[in-house]
Amino acid sequence: MKKLAEAFDALNIAYTDETLNQFKSYMDGVIEWNEKVNLTAITEHDEFIVKHFIDSVLCVGFDEYKAAKKVIDVGTGAGFPGVPLSIVSPDKKFVLMDSLNKRLKIIDELTAGIGVMNVETVHARAEELARNKAHREQYDICVSRAVANLTTLSEYCLPFIKVGGYLLAYKGPDADAELADAKKAISILGGHVEKVEKAQLADFGLDHRIIFIKKVKNTPAKYPRKAGTPAKEPLK
Repeated sequence: MKKLAEAFDALNIAYTDETLNQFKSYMDGVIEWNEKVNLTAITEHDEFIVKHFIDSVLCVGFDEYKAAKKVIDVGTGAGFPGVPLSIVSPDKKFVLMDSLNKRLKIIDELTAGIGVMNVETVHARAEELARNKAHREQYDICVSRAVANLTTLSEYCLPFIKVGGYLLAYKGPDADAELADAKKAISILGGHVEKVEKAQLADFGLDHRIIFIKKVKNTPAKYPRKAGTPAKEPLK
């Protein structure tokens, strides 16, 4: 796990040998389960470490993330970025949401096995869970990676975030075009694009943008629209 330790050093993320062991055990578990359940196309160790682990923790150094207590990962898949963030941020509470329960049961088993106690998984679609009072506008931060274009993603995610909180959307270096298309939808949903930060680790081939969308007002009650609509008919 030398590569992961080097990345943590570059990102000023505190870790111990136990931290690295937790990451290794989680990777081994995902790759083993992947033979039965489709979790990831990436199974080579070095690529897994870069694209699933290091990529997931690129937001850790930002003040907005540091200040958060409660974080939701929308469309977590095999637990990214939620599980890596939960390991390096044991002081925060994480809810990992996905529409496929099989994946979440695996995450539950693997996180329990490595002693990660600050993760809760929730089986739901974003459009339905965001109407649940226990989750609507209850989170300081929403993180999401490669789930949808920014317009659709904003409708999935902004209803979960409390006023004053942030959506951190992980995007590629071409984020500007996507952002231009999404600005009106973000405003309708109660958000404001505060900044776009480069998250680069050239030594690891990572060149990303994290879009920081601040929740400045409550999301209108009619959003998110019913399941499937945000993807089929993005807000304009």
